[in-house]
Amino acid sequence: MSRFVFDASTLLVSINREHGFEAVDAIVDADDVVISSVNVAEVITKLALRGSADGDIAAALGVYRLTVAPFHEVSATAVGLLVRRTRHRGLSLADRACLALAMELRLPVVTAVRAWAELDLGIDIRLIR
Repeated sequence: MSRFVFDASTLLVSINREHGFEAVDAIVDADDVVISSVNVAEVITKLALRGSADGDIAAALGVYRLTVAPFHEVSATAVGLLVRRTRHRGLSLADRACLALAMELRLPVVTAVRAWAELDLGIDIRLIR
């Protein structure tokens, strides 16, 4: 059973070795982590746009022990409806996919996005920096 939900920013912090990567790595090393397939797509998109080769992207993702949650009809509905509660913070579809997954699984979500700290969604939102 997973104990944390990661968003794309969290994984990118670790991959790019940005400020806060130590906290991310400690979680991944100690706990089971789940991430939405939408957030994996976002990570791959960011790495591809910065010019990373396909093999390098696969290798970068391959070092993490992640459970990738599929995006299905229930997810789509939850993400769509969540816009009403998050629009004031400018959250993307991928952001809402992450939050909806955390709400569905009733797990804490780990993010590098400070704006999430102000959300009142009834879930534990943990900032890594």
